[in-house]
Amino acid sequence: MIDKRPTCIVRCTGVADVIDTVNVARTHGVTLAVRGAGHNIAGTALCDGGIVADLSRMKGIRLDLAAQTVRAQPGVTWGDLDRETQAFGLAVPGGIVSTTGIAGLTLGGGFGWLTRTYGYTCDNLLSVDIVTADGAFLTASENEHADLFWGIRGGGGNFGIITSFEYRLRPVGPTVLAGLVLYRRDVGGTRSRSPLTPLGGAGDAPGRGRGPGRRARDGHRPP
Repeated sequence: MIDKRPTCIVRCTGVADVIDTVNVARTHGVTLAVRGAGHNIAGTALCDGGIVADLSRMKGIRLDLAAQTVRAQPGVTWGDLDRETQAFGLAVPGGIVSTTGIAGLTLGGGFGWLTRTYGYTCDNLLSVDIVTADGAFLTASENEHADLFWGIRGGGGNFGIITSFEYRLRPVGPTVLAGLVLYRRDVGGTRSRSPLTPLGGAGDAPGRGRGPGRRARDGHRPP
């Protein structure tokens, strides 16, 4: 699906590696791409003839239960983060797939199962540590470099390389109820508004038993 050939892949393990990689790319005028947890299918984590800063080995997670916050590095996936936070009945509103990296999803806004209750992932982002194109290491939040913080919350990874995310934790679980609500099509082609349930008994044809198909056809709909 993606066929790009970088000249060099730097497997960063800390902030110093990221700063060095940015400085080398800038000094030599080389294209720089950034790989977080490697879930994205658009190919932006790779480049032809340039340098890839691979952050997948930066997987540190630290919870502050008193402040109800968590810090995580860009190589962390949502599965990694959920495992640590759910030990305390907490979560960060993330995505839908556990193998998605926290970095790309957060920088793109972040929509998932908890969005309707707690907002987008970027709404729960409190601060970031970021290496900018000039090699500077900054902390961005609502109180520090607020314009930069505004941009990265949904603006993508074009403002620098983030080495740490700080999120607000939310009370969720560890036991949750989840699933799909499905609706059936009546035999006459009209759609029922009632949730899909078994028909009234063996041998009942669709729309003729005691299930939702009969109620939909007769105009008796549940509230």
